[in-house]
Amino acid sequence: MDYITLNDGNKMPAIGLGTFMMAPDAAQKAVESALASGYRLIDTANAYMNERAVGRGIKNSGLKREEVFLESKLWPAVYTRESAVDEMLERLDTDYVDLLLIHQPAGDYIAGYKALEKAVKEGKAKSIGLSNCEGEPLEKIMEIAEIKPAVIQVEAHPYFPQNELKERIAKDDIHIQAWYPLGHGDKSLQEEKVFADLATKYSKSTAQIILRWHVQSGNIVIPGSTNPDHIRDNADIFDFTLTDEEMAAIKAVDKNTRYYTPDPAVVASYATMELQPEKDV
Repeated sequence: MDYITLNDGNKMPAIGLGTFMMAPDAAQKAVESALASGYRLIDTANAYMNERAVGRGIKNSGLKREEVFLESKLWPAVYTRESAVDEMLERLDTDYVDLLLIHQPAGDYIAGYKALEKAVKEGKAKSIGLSNCEGEPLEKIMEIAEIKPAVIQVEAHPYFPQNELKERIAKDDIHIQAWYPLGHGDKSLQEEKVFADLATKYSKSTAQIILRWHVQSGNIVIPGSTNPDHIRDNADIFDFTLTDEEMAAIKAVDKNTRYYTPDPAVVASYATMELQPEKDV
């Protein structure tokens, strides 16, 4: 497993398990499988409604808490709630998270970021960052930040490598964490000839080639899967290295095209969208 040193000096695994869209029981089993396969990064969020299950999965792994890099995100409807961080920690059954993000640039996201900084000062979060905050929201947060965000979680993949954002955040040594790292239900990305050719050369899958490209590009990746074989294979990317020429060939598939374009009205609605309690189903 490779680790990335964040701008606050903390170390974060380069690949982890994402639990987006996982029901609690599936999330718990996936976390247990991932940790047994050597993963040490687990990503969740208030909005995934599986934090309790993720916490149980970590407990059941038999690993010490400090051996697992645990990440979660605050939902906009709780940005101004004084108890939001403590409630999250209670659900996760832990005293701290290794990385805490604000989930969406909705509502009083400045207050949300201040809550993250307070969590660092109180020892409840080791590192902090942003999710889905690009453009104006990113600039507003950078203007008021006492503690710089260490990570920004955004859509990123070879069709949309986030070149402009990377250029913006490079001076602050902020790392991109990629969601949709393999595309989103679209086979065309993995069927690109360059990935098929490299998969043959390195005896890997096209997904493994793309994940390796992410890591060599400096991205942190959190592919989600509930299949133990896929979970194991997704992390089996550290026994080969793509050449400079191969990285350049992958660069050529850039379409500057997202799979998901946020609707401003929908994003704004998150500020008043209360989440339902987690159900163990």
